[in-house]
Amino acid sequence: MIKNEKIKAHEVQLTGLNGEDLGVMSTREALALAKQHKVDLVCLSLITSPPPCKLIGAGAAREEAQQAKKKAGKSPDKRKVKEIRLHLQMEDHDRDVKQSQAERILKKGDSVKLVIQVHGAKEGESGKVWAEELCKALKEHGTKTTGVQVSGKQVVVQLDPPN
Repeated sequence: MIKNEKIKAHEVQLTGLNGEDLGVMSTREALALAKQHKVDLVCLSLITSPPPCKLIGAGAAREEAQQAKKKAGKSPDKRKVKEIRLHLQMEDHDRDVKQSQAERILKKGDSVKLVIQVHGAKEGESGKVWAEELCKALKEHGTKTTGVQVSGKQVVVQLDPPN
């Protein structure tokens, strides 16, 4: 965020304290206006010409920057991928526990990677069928981002929470 004297443009598109449009004026005039009201002149973007600037109280500028930083932290890119390991020989109760654990993780907003341990090609097919069943059971909580992948000794599928 560029503030006050650090703004290098000759002219700025100025917005007042209450959001009113003050039009295009020289940066010098805008700085004088900011000093007169005892606030900061903040540049919002350098992409356009003249750059849009805003008169903001010192505490408000800091608070606005913190909110933008906080909001950026909650982007979908920051989502964690939690891995749940399963075995074909698991008891039904244990399978239900793992399924509810996956639901809880998806509701929280994180992704789930289901890894089913298998031995051989026959178990690989059974693992793939079970992974598809799990995906159907968790359909309302998350969607598949990858297909069911059978590779060697494991079957893997990843589910992401709905946006």
